[in-house]
Amino acid sequence: QLQLVESGGGSVQPGGSLRLSCAASGFSLDAYVIGWFRQAPGKEREKVSCLNSKDGSTRYADSVKGRFTISRDNAKNTVYLQMNSLKPEDTAVYYCAADDGLFRLWLLRKADYWGQGTQVTVSS
Repeated sequence: QLQLVESGGGSVQPGGSLRLSCAASGFSLDAYVIGWFRQAPGKEREKVSCLNSKDGSTRYADSVKGRFTISRDNAKNTVYLQMNSLKPEDTAVYYCAADDGLFRLWLLRKADYWGQGTQVTVSS
């Protein structure tokens, strides 16, 4: 079964940290662009970060630059999103996605594979 499974969400106070994981099963992430997206209640899904496995390049939304870091563990076929200095406005359901096209995933927000999402809540 080809799927992405996210984990690591939870509740944290402002200024805290969380690390999200996105584990792929049934396929290798080697040829894919892997992205993190988030959706808050009443808002559209927005891009957060992506990593292109083909060349190792990364991209970040302006709202998370300097606070979030995307990385990959090849042996575990897993991508991570380290989130530091969290703010209440980071509260959302976070999804990972994988596609073989950077333009399609990052600009069109479309992907061959999507995870089920993990809730992140930042509140005092």
